[in-house]
Order: sequence, then C-alpha cells, then structure tokens
Amino acid sequence: MKELDSKELLNIDGGASWLTASWLNAASRILSTIMDLGRSLGTAVRRTIHGSICPV
Repeated sequence: MKELDSKELLNIDGGASWLTASWLNAASRILSTIMDLGRSLGTAVRRTIHGSICPV
C-alpha cells in the first residue's frame, strides 16, 4: 500500500454529500417532535375550552 503525503491527502474526494441517512433521520425526528408538541398543545387547549379536564 502506498503512503500518501499531505498534498495527496488534501485532494481526496469521496464519501456522501451533506444529505445522508443520518441527516434525514434527524430531520424526520425533529418534524415528528414538533408535530407531537403541537398535537399535545392543541389537545390541552381544546380540553380547557370545553371544560373536559379531569381533576387530579
């Protein structure tokens, strides 16, 4: 195996672009979390308005 010098190491291209499976997974989890928060907030507002809150 040939050893590369620093100039050759800087010229190496490869790997995936910025859009990888990790980025897609992170973006989908963020969107899912935002949707869950919105759903919870909407449910809380609706229950408060209609007075259907169970006393604890």
